[in-house]
This record gives sequence, C-alpha cells and structure tokens, in this order.
Amino acid sequence: MENLVYEYERVDDLQINNLKVIQNPKGFCFGIDAVLLANFVGLKKNAKVIDLGTGTGIIPILLAGKSETSHITALEIQEEVANMAQRSVKLNGLEDRIKILNMDLKDAEKNLEVNGYDVITSNPPYMHPEGLINIDDKKAISRHEVKCTLEDVIRTASRLLKHNGRFFMVHRPIRLVDIMVCCRQYKLEPKRLQFIHSTYNKKPNLLLLECIKAAKPELKILDPLYVYNEEGKYTAQIFHTYGKTQIEEGDEFFE
Repeated sequence: MENLVYEYERVDDLQINNLKVIQNPKGFCFGIDAVLLANFVGLKKNAKVIDLGTGTGIIPILLAGKSETSHITALEIQEEVANMAQRSVKLNGLEDRIKILNMDLKDAEKNLEVNGYDVITSNPPYMHPEGLINIDDKKAISRHEVKCTLEDVIRTASRLLKHNGRFFMVHRPIRLVDIMVCCRQYKLEPKRLQFIHSTYNKKPNLLLLECIKAAKPELKILDPLYVYNEEGKYTAQIFHTYGKTQIEEGDEFFE
C-alpha cells in the first residue's frame, strides 16, 4: 500500500466492501455527485461498462462494489489523474474487473469497440471555460469544458453503446435543455430524470439522467431526492440510498 500511495495523497474509505480510493487533497476530489450517479446506475452481471472522464476512478470502483459486472473500462485524459485511478484499482485488487485508460474520450471510437457496450456512465465537467486563467489546472479541467464538451461526451456515448444500451449521466439543471437536445440528436432517448435538491426549500442543484439508445420517446420524472432535512442532517433518502458510502458535510455542490 505504501508503494501505491504518494506522500501528498490520502486514502478515503468508501465504507462499502472495504473499498478505498486514493485522492490528492490539492486536486479535484470526488463529490456527492459521483456517489449519486453510481447509485442511479443499474447493472446486469455481464454488462460491459465504460465510464467517460473517470477522474480518480470513483464511479468504476463504486460500481464494482455494488454489482457483479466484470467488464468496466474507464477513460481519463489527464495522465497524473489516470495514474492515481490505476493505483486505486490496484489498491482494491480490482485489476481483473476495471481497466483505466489514459485516453481522450474523443478518441474512444478509434480505439474501442463501436456499438459494443451495454452501459456508459459520465460525470462530465459542468461549466463553460469562459474566463478561465489557467486551462491546464487539474481542477479547471475537471470542472470546466476545457478538454471536452457536453456534446463530445454524448456523441462518444452514442457511438460506443449497443442498440438499446443505457447512458447514465449527472449534470446541472441549468444545462437541461442542452442535454435533452443533444441526446436526441445522437439517438440517446431520455427515459428517467431525477432532480437532486440540497434541502426541501431550495431549487435543484443536480440532475440524474438515464437514456436508452434508439428507444421510443417516453420520459419518466422520478420523485426528487433531498440531501438535507430541516435540521441540516442527511435525509432518510440519503441513508437508504447510499448505505454506508461516505459523503462529507459541506460538499461544494450544495453550498
């Protein structure tokens, strides 16, 4: 373990099946949105899965802990971050189930099987890059559409998915129109939508979306999920949905 974790990094216990993830506190650390997405995904035992823009590898690791699927590929464009994800996979002994590729997702269809995957997940950058001073900063790349756009993610997902394959994504409600238009453009039909609210009296901060490739139109709006109750404590929905998975107070997505 000492050889896998660098001195400036930390190891976070995910509190599920003894799984852990390596993170750099000075870099971009996973938030509640990744946990929400992993719990929103439904997987069959032999599903072939790809996570686009995996970051620290948190979503593939959580999916491995919550399912029996043995074919998870994860793409990450930043070499240092991809290396961290690879070490997290090795730390958990998941090398036979999760493969981390240091690859630009825009090159995925040149190197991976087109129309070959059952499920694709993505927690993409939410924000436009306008006004950024340092576009090479790791946090900026994770948060802003510097290396890929929303359309890049959706187009890649459509190309890699099988007919009737499923695409799961977490994003911001302010991009909902862009998301829906782009998904339909690339034959990913929105099927399930859930809004996430920090508290009962605030507008949603996040959304979870499931699309099916080449499906007929029919969108189901799920009941909203609330993170905190009136007392500022996690709601029963959160504890029921996420079990013992660790999420920190004051998560930046709900400030």
